[in-house]
Amino acid sequence: MYNKNIKLFIAFLIIAYAVYQFTEGFIGNGIMLILLSLIFVFLYFKNEFILLAFLKLRKQDFEGATKWLNKIKNPSSALVKKQEGYYNFLHGIMVSQTNMNEAEKYFKNAVSLGLTMDHDMAMAKLNLAGIAFSKRRPQEAKILMNEAQKLDKRGMLTDQIKMMKDSMKKTQIPNQHYGGARQGRRR
Repeated sequence: MYNKNIKLFIAFLIIAYAVYQFTEGFIGNGIMLILLSLIFVFLYFKNEFILLAFLKLRKQDFEGATKWLNKIKNPSSALVKKQEGYYNFLHGIMVSQTNMNEAEKYFKNAVSLGLTMDHDMAMAKLNLAGIAFSKRRPQEAKILMNEAQKLDKRGMLTDQIKMMKDSMKKTQIPNQHYGGARQGRRR
């Protein structure tokens, strides 16, 4: 995996050669080279491996998505800050199937680095709320769930939020034992 700045350097070189083509009178070549340089600028802001991992995830191919994410060796030097957030977000989704502790670490990193889309941030916070609730931290889960609900402006996660709130209410009801062992001792 190449450093993110190499993509900008290649784009700069292509634009410089495009300017040279314009000065020589080859307008068509110059336009084509500028379009080619825009691909490298696009890949600076949207990493190709993360895009491919999203495509695999969309097809429910978790192994394929993990394979593409593993091609990024050093995320801090190869990715922009927001891309690193999505890298952690995708890893959190993959790992949440098997290891909740590691998934929590990835989701917290994703939230701290930031995600571009509000519904992605809401999804990360909702996953963190579920993890916190499963680890018996209901106050933290409520806070995260309320933050996720505020971020979900389009209502894409309303069903999941409602289901989690219902399950939280069910577990908050204290177990009441009418009679039981105490009545037996009194006799």
